[in-house]
Amino acid sequence: MESNPLQIFFFPYMAHGHTIPMIDMAKLFAARGVMATIVTTPLSAPLITKTILKTKNLAFKINIQTIKFPCAEAGLPAGCENVDTIPSTDMIPNFLKAVAMLQEPLEQILFEYHPDCLVADMFFPWATDAAAKFDIPRLVFHGTSFFSLCTSESLKLYEPQKNVSSDTEQFVIPNLPDEIKLTRMQLPNFGKIDEEKDTNKLLKEIKESDIRSYGVVVNSFYELEHAYADHYREELGRKAWHIGPVSLCNRDNEEKAERGKEASITEHECLKWLDSNKLNSVVYICFGSVASFTDSQLIEIAMGLEASGQQFIWVVNKSKHNEEEKEE
Repeated sequence: MESNPLQIFFFPYMAHGHTIPMIDMAKLFAARGVMATIVTTPLSAPLITKTILKTKNLAFKINIQTIKFPCAEAGLPAGCENVDTIPSTDMIPNFLKAVAMLQEPLEQILFEYHPDCLVADMFFPWATDAAAKFDIPRLVFHGTSFFSLCTSESLKLYEPQKNVSSDTEQFVIPNLPDEIKLTRMQLPNFGKIDEEKDTNKLLKEIKESDIRSYGVVVNSFYELEHAYADHYREELGRKAWHIGPVSLCNRDNEEKAERGKEASITEHECLKWLDSNKLNSVVYICFGSVASFTDSQLIEIAMGLEASGQQFIWVVNKSKHNEEEKEE
């Protein structure tokens, strides 16, 4: 008698840089006989469905479960279900509030289907408790490398940035396999301040949730950063599995090229231009779908890239903010 296949639920954060690798992860597991289900909101469901339909050679189809995103309840405009639809930075707390309100509908789905495992994004720290209610192991997906995880942990533990007298003075991040030097200017804002702001509180909750979870899945491979994979497990005592690069589950160029937003040029144009350049001569620049720059900032970056004399492909997000600037 055949045993029932494993059933894993995947719950990506509502941002393209988090959703795309989670879809790839679901494909990876489905290709190996796991019943994969992606939990998402109505706005994101069509994009995920479109991506899945282009995939070949899955042992099981990937299911999609939608849960209502509480825009109105959190004071967000209708349809604001993804980070790149947030109209202004003032609305970020509202978005975080809406995300926190997803715990109850997630629990309802977990109660109904009782999957064998839940893989949930780092930005859902409450998912560990939600899964624990039904004795379901929760795995955390950060979307970053072992190097990044180790570095962030050391900064939080030792706070070496507090031992320098200026923002430009270098400090060494302690307890790492290599000597890594930074300045306070190079740290993100939440690495510089002590205030109990929303972001800081969320990061604290994420860390506590990580420790209580079943473990972490990392979009990396051992040969790339073996020293940091070992450090994360042995020195920091965290359970972790490297399963990347998850993008390799996409076998042809079309699958890879059409996983996110629609580009302004076709993959064929891009590949043709790349083929016209020497091997290893082109730099790829991308700040992610969430980053928003003013026109003056974009011009400054462009001038720097041009001055470098290096051929490059630069992915620029067409944001509402930039459109408003042009209208003015």
